[in-house]
Amino acid sequence: MNYGSEGLPELTAQEEARYARHLALPDFDSIAQQRLKAAKVLVVGAGGLGSPLLLYLAAAGVGTIGIVDFDTVDLSNLQRQILYTPADLGQSKARVAAQKIQALNPHVEVEVFEEALNAENALAIINRFDIVADGTDNFPTRYLVNDACVLAGKINVYASIFRYEGQVSVFNFPLPDGRRGPNYRNLYQEPPTPGSVPSCAEGGVLGVLPGIIGSMQANEVIKVITGLGEPLVGKLFLFDAATMGARTIKLMTQEAYPITALREVEYYCIPEQLEVPGISIETLHAWRAENRPFQLIDVRQPEEYQRKNLGGLLIPLSELMENIHQIDRHQPVVIHCQSGQRSKTAVLMLQRQMGWQHLYSLEGKVYQLGE
Repeated sequence: MNYGSEGLPELTAQEEARYARHLALPDFDSIAQQRLKAAKVLVVGAGGLGSPLLLYLAAAGVGTIGIVDFDTVDLSNLQRQILYTPADLGQSKARVAAQKIQALNPHVEVEVFEEALNAENALAIINRFDIVADGTDNFPTRYLVNDACVLAGKINVYASIFRYEGQVSVFNFPLPDGRRGPNYRNLYQEPPTPGSVPSCAEGGVLGVLPGIIGSMQANEVIKVITGLGEPLVGKLFLFDAATMGARTIKLMTQEAYPITALREVEYYCIPEQLEVPGISIETLHAWRAENRPFQLIDVRQPEEYQRKNLGGLLIPLSELMENIHQIDRHQPVVIHCQSGQRSKTAVLMLQRQMGWQHLYSLEGKVYQLGE
């Protein structure tokens, strides 16, 4: 980005009135507001984090906002994704979000990308913007966004949430010596093992948390654009909503993790096209009623197991292979989690690495299963 004052768009009288509270701030003059007007920010993900992020970027006067999201509004989103209402159910998140933020601030231009970000389109989309704000909720896209930002030389304002906790940082920031600050791979070099980290659907998230963290993310974007304050470069901000605890830690290295090529990060996910043998809860009940021999394995985390379980043997997915001796390969084995993703991963692991058969993933969600 150009942080100078030359070539910046002038503010209209209406814009000066709209942003009067900004202009009244110490160290925040018309130049800072003009930088916001000139800025182009890409928001990846219009969900929990994207909702407050998009609203506050638009309200602040960011001139061009891009929205990448291929999902539609679901009833379960409304607990935390404050951009949407029941009237929006089934509609494109990106389209609805664009309408809402343009209604909030008609001075903002919005570009909509109703597609999944992938290795083929990521650089083309990201190169059109100055800054990327990562509000994704899955590891493949998070690593893809990071790597594309490094290759394209773009700043990546990162945030993530899980249960009661949130994180914020600024990655790939240009340093005075010409180098770039740390990126996401300095924090987590490689993705977690298959299913070892539950998704928000499985682990839950406090509804107000993305509002808090998404607002902090918007704050970092505004600081980066205007040059005000001190961005979270080489630092990770941690917040716990349950205890209202917060701390900032320095990343261990200031040397940016090297990235030379863009690649899909899919090897720890279950591709949709793979078929994994499954059984229904009705079949499981029938097997029990018939006293049919089989082993039930629960691959969730201990805290999930304590809340509710089906009486199976608890072996968290991340510990599956080191506890292989506890699984009886001489009878059918039924594996379950909460949504079915971790159990499918476990079945594939045992099939591929051990060559075992008679493995089944229990279909359905634990909270819908009987006692």
